[in-house]
Amino acid sequence: MARNTRQQKRRRREKQQAVAAPTESQGVSQRARARQAQVRPAQQPPKTQTGRRGRGGGGRRFISESAAELKKVEWPNQRQVLTGTVVVIIACAIVGTYLWVADLALQPFVQRLLLGQ
Repeated sequence: MARNTRQQKRRRREKQQAVAAPTESQGVSQRARARQAQVRPAQQPPKTQTGRRGRGGGGRRFISESAAELKKVEWPNQRQVLTGTVVVIIACAIVGTYLWVADLALQPFVQRLLLGQ
């Protein structure tokens, strides 16, 4: 079973906050404990807990869950890909130039002292 998307989680959280909005007198630690209790695996129903439930069907389940996760991915658009590519090329050029200059600067040192030429 695929996990909820971010929007689904936000809607559920907003509903929970609207229904059971904590009063000002309730301390932060009490709210934190309530959130922890919601997350604890022992208090979740068995279907949502991870782990192996038996033999067989693992491959199909893995593929279906992987496909569901890939549907939730925010894929970059063409402009974002182009921008990222340009940034990587510029960074490679800067690092390559730095290494070339460092090689030129250290070449006489290596030849004279280390190689004895």
